[in-house]
Amino acid sequence: MAKYSKLETIRTMKDTGIVPVFYHGDLTVAKNVLKACYDGGIRAFEFANRGDFAQEVFGELVKYANAELPGLILGIGSVVDPGTASLYIQLGANFVVGPLFNPAIAPVCNRRLIPYCPGCGSVTEVGMAQEAGCDVCKVFPGDVLGPKFIKGLKAPMPWSQLMVTGGVKPERENLEAWFKAGVTCVGMGSNLFPKDAVAAGDWARISQLCREALDIVRQVR
Repeated sequence: MAKYSKLETIRTMKDTGIVPVFYHGDLTVAKNVLKACYDGGIRAFEFANRGDFAQEVFGELVKYANAELPGLILGIGSVVDPGTASLYIQLGANFVVGPLFNPAIAPVCNRRLIPYCPGCGSVTEVGMAQEAGCDVCKVFPGDVLGPKFIKGLKAPMPWSQLMVTGGVKPERENLEAWFKAGVTCVGMGSNLFPKDAVAAGDWARISQLCREALDIVRQVR
């Protein structure tokens, strides 16, 4: 069962502005990365469903976050079907994110008052997702669509809350372009987790990247 309410989750995504996206099959590494992000100021974190037994790692991360990282809201990403959504909701996911919009996932999440953030690549998809009850829509792939897509969509649909993922970097020029275009928050993956830092266990570097990125977001909003 989700620990945080739907309103708390969406508010946290909006307030912090950055939702890290990460996957690793090793629980110890995943815990260290989660803690590093938390120490860097992150309060909403997306663990990606991208490997065998990912659900086992996620379940342990939820227990760890609930016990050791107060205020950290943990969600699951890369969800494409309702069965997978149900599995992770049962494991304590506070929000569900997907690379695509599957209308069958929406009622599963709505029934439990959990945000479903589907991946949308067109204005029509965003409109259909909103009609299905999705408060925050994930614009994906961001590096293909670009900030101009966000700005263009928000003109006739200013109520839209959008989280862009793909092509987001912890750099001022990049983040400023997205937030000036009108995103609610951004999802950031590999650029926040350099492979050499993860391999070396340099968790302090990841914390610093989070701090710097959050500082930039506060400045450019």
